[in-house]
Amino acid sequence: MAIPFILASSSPARRSVLINAGIEPLIRVSHVDEPARIRAFAAQTGVDPSQIPAYQRVMVLADAKADAVYADYTAGEQTLGAARGTQETFNPLLADDDPARIARTDLAGAIAADRGLASLANGPLLLGCDSMFELDGIAYGKPDSVDEAMRRLVGMSGRTGTLWTGHSLINLATGARRHAVSSAQVSFAEFTPEEIRAYAASGEPVNVAGSFALEGLGGAFIRSVTGDPAGIIGLSLPLVRTMAADLGVRWTDLWNTPYALGESSDRLRVPEGTDPAYVFQPGDGWYDCACGTRHWGVHGGAGLLLARRDATSGAVTHVLLQHRSPDSVQGGTWGAPGGAMADGESPYEGALRESLEEASVHPGDVEIVGARIESHGNWKYTTLLGFEKPGHAVTPSMSDNESIEISWVPVDEVPTLPLLSYFREQWQGHLAVLQAAARRA
Repeated sequence: MAIPFILASSSPARRSVLINAGIEPLIRVSHVDEPARIRAFAAQTGVDPSQIPAYQRVMVLADAKADAVYADYTAGEQTLGAARGTQETFNPLLADDDPARIARTDLAGAIAADRGLASLANGPLLLGCDSMFELDGIAYGKPDSVDEAMRRLVGMSGRTGTLWTGHSLINLATGARRHAVSSAQVSFAEFTPEEIRAYAASGEPVNVAGSFALEGLGGAFIRSVTGDPAGIIGLSLPLVRTMAADLGVRWTDLWNTPYALGESSDRLRVPEGTDPAYVFQPGDGWYDCACGTRHWGVHGGAGLLLARRDATSGAVTHVLLQHRSPDSVQGGTWGAPGGAMADGESPYEGALRESLEEASVHPGDVEIVGARIESHGNWKYTTLLGFEKPGHAVTPSMSDNESIEISWVPVDEVPTLPLLSYFREQWQGHLAVLQAAARRA
């Protein structure tokens, strides 16, 4: 298996640069408050935020993005390391009297035997990036409106500025890290007023650093580039290759696309009907199961059912559920946050990641008390069962476009909701495990 590459960014341009270079990354969005991080850095260094030069800003933010995803990854390992309880695996395709239909084992032992990405001796690599455009000594990130984009484009017309991109690369197996900044000079053609209005109205300048995209509509208005063109798109491939080598990873060991491996495959093709805003990841796709159903997740699926207990009695009172987007599988139904496992990921890692991505449940706020796995032979769905860690309160929020809402639902109300078919069938079993764990606590 190729060494996994994690990109701490939702930027379609950065993802595209990597895919064209033979690397399909795992996307892990950092959700860093960028202005707050710059203010904090300014306070630490005793300078006014406006005086921080662009090359330093991009490095501060690239580090912050990598740090945030690294912290989530580390917290997940710690949470799994403290897991307790029983793992129950059941195969509904077998007869009721088949002794192999249900198997139980110690959850901690099962997690130790399948550590997924955490078991790698080298990697995964985690990359955080940030880009800013500098003109006349002023650093510009993404404009916050079409009007702001138009004002910037007027000032850029016929001028030359510098695009700075910070790169922060971490080898998660060792914690070793490299930092670097790339730069390139961009010279713009003269914009006509009509071109400025049309380009700003397209929305592209609002979504990119510096108000232009070399690889998009803005490419026609760029007269010349001095430096690494990929760096202008948001990620310098030559620089990251050198950084990876410094961390003990050969660039070609990161290749995982069919093209780079000389294979014929449609693995990178987005399935028909997928929401265009959906970030397609390694491991996403349909699996034709022996049960006669197509399941989402070529490596299987995983999720987390998080419960809340009464502060006095300890009884289970609520569970955290996701109201699924109409564009998702069985859209409009309710279930525990979950989804497809990624390449190389254990189901336990996948369950915590999915809950973080879909419901903003930080793994450091969770204690795991059991797991239930529905096995169809080669395809499995793993549900981790857990509580809010004592002293912690999970405030969920929708962190991607796969949900209508994320809510704490009273356990008595769960059966009254339109439930995801798998979750409906397993709800009573999940609840029984949680209730038993609550009584033991």
